[in-house]
Amino acid sequence: MTSPGIAPAQDFVPGEPSVALTETEGARRGSRLLRPLEMIASALLVAIVVLLFAGVVSRYVFSLPVVWIDEVASLCFLWLAMLGSAIAVDRNEHLRLTLFLNMIPGRWRDLVEAFAALVVAVFLAGLIPSAFDYASEEWFITTPALNIPNTFRVSAIPFGMVTMLGIVLAYAARNSRWRDLALAALVLAAIGFALWLWSPGLVRMGQGKIVIFLVIFVAVALAAGVPIAFCFGIGTLTYLAFATRVPVFVMIGRMDEGMSSLILLSVPVFVLLGCILDATGMGKAIVDFLASLLGHVRAGMSYVLLGSLFVVSGISGSKVSDMATVAPALFPEMKRRGHSPREMIALLATGAAMADTVPPSIVLIVLGSVAGVSIAGLFTSGFAIAMVLLLMLAVLARWKCRHESLEGVRRAPLGVIGRTMLVAGPALVLPFLIRWTVADGIATATEVSTVAVLYALLIGILVYGGIGWRSFYAMLVETAALTGAILLILGTALAMAWAITQAGIAQQVASFMTGLPGGSFAFLALSIVVFLVLGCFLEGLPAIVLMAPLMFPIAKGLGINDIHYSMVVVTAMNIGLMTPPVGVGFYLACKIGGVSPDEALGAIWPYLVALFAGLVVIAAVPWFSTAFL
Repeated sequence: MTSPGIAPAQDFVPGEPSVALTETEGARRGSRLLRPLEMIASALLVAIVVLLFAGVVSRYVFSLPVVWIDEVASLCFLWLAMLGSAIAVDRNEHLRLTLFLNMIPGRWRDLVEAFAALVVAVFLAGLIPSAFDYASEEWFITTPALNIPNTFRVSAIPFGMVTMLGIVLAYAARNSRWRDLALAALVLAAIGFALWLWSPGLVRMGQGKIVIFLVIFVAVALAAGVPIAFCFGIGTLTYLAFATRVPVFVMIGRMDEGMSSLILLSVPVFVLLGCILDATGMGKAIVDFLASLLGHVRAGMSYVLLGSLFVVSGISGSKVSDMATVAPALFPEMKRRGHSPREMIALLATGAAMADTVPPSIVLIVLGSVAGVSIAGLFTSGFAIAMVLLLMLAVLARWKCRHESLEGVRRAPLGVIGRTMLVAGPALVLPFLIRWTVADGIATATEVSTVAVLYALLIGILVYGGIGWRSFYAMLVETAALTGAILLILGTALAMAWAITQAGIAQQVASFMTGLPGGSFAFLALSIVVFLVLGCFLEGLPAIVLMAPLMFPIAKGLGINDIHYSMVVVTAMNIGLMTPPVGVGFYLACKIGGVSPDEALGAIWPYLVALFAGLVVIAAVPWFSTAFL
């Protein structure tokens, strides 16, 4: 069975799923023509870190807030997002679904790949004129602090789109057969002509046109292996162009809004933090300490794996980084004690789902941004929710290990525990530093990411051997690419969510859900089902951006606490993310652990049931989400 999932693809359009690239692999995939853009993106990322930290120091230490810092950081951020998107296209790192593509025979797959590449090109070509118009119009809007035209910031959008279009066309010409390209172009031209011909009728059509453009078109593009961001984009673009009288120009504004929120500034910085965690060995130090403390008890290594995911997630904010740090350190010893590889993968995958609410969670940051929920409150609640899920998994792991062989296993001497604690101590401080800095008002939830990065760099240099300049530059480029991929999804998803809202769907959904018998309990149950299903097919960020504007106002109207509802939907989405045969996270865990998905498929269900039981408890008892706010 070929592993389906959302992943970087070989040869630009779909291919074998894989986890995050290593530095060497990523650098090898990037073309030399884009090296200047990689250097600029790296410099922008460093500038954002420096600016945000300077803001913390000037405000907290000297009580002199610098008003222009946010504007400069915002300018750098949008350019980082668009340059990163182009780098991600060049390095094949945009997220896509490959489940259905892998089922297509090789010859037909080549045609579908050519079709997917041209869909991306059509989307970019269709938006570029509006992007230039948008940048031109913004010349008349000046920023309040720097008093410069906003065009300097939003010019990043047309520049990034033109760059991506050039990369896509060059790739298609180089790697696809001309016959496949010609046939795919004919198909797209026929679809475009038919839409133009039927456009007057489509404009007058009722809500059915939403199904055609924002469900069927998006689903077909997703199945063909078009990257998720471009799936949302092509659905919204065709809907606006052929089924409404709204100018396409509006879509650029919505994308700008989706990618430019200051709250999202912490996303690239926390991604960089995860890279530093891996490179310095801080994560491994934590794992070694927990292993020395708990490794001698029955199910001890399972506890260590879950505990490591819990703690490491509180540093990196990335599920892939968490799993890649923990699995290599623990799996050899777990195998020696009789744990089967399939059980280890099941525990790794569900443990990563459990830990995704531990701050700094990128999903929580994005959720707070799009739903208007306090990120500090989400961070506080996330610890308690993760503890509930951790307890559920730990109980199941203990029962699973009731026959574990402990022959030859001895309690670690106090000296060993002390040494590993001394080494892990500086790393263990980091999650508490993040929480304390936000809770005490020293830094905002956005700024705390820079404090964590600079602390990790300093500790990495002084305690863990440091990071070479070449490795650090590779981290910056990888962070820029991943940031671009994430933010382009957010931009196109927000544009799609806006189109759905403008069509009146939100009001109809709200009317339907508020009319359900059972009130808030029925709504919570339905929300769980919706986010479980979305989590299976979409990575967490696009699912959140699409649904949060629709669901959160309804929840608020029913009297459901924002933080409680956030914890319910994020947990449901994470369970879906790890649920085979579609769940993306399950295949990432298999890839990291080197186990066939077929082998691990049967083992994960009891762990998913344990997580679902925890979800039911979280949904039924709001106290777990709100007690520590």
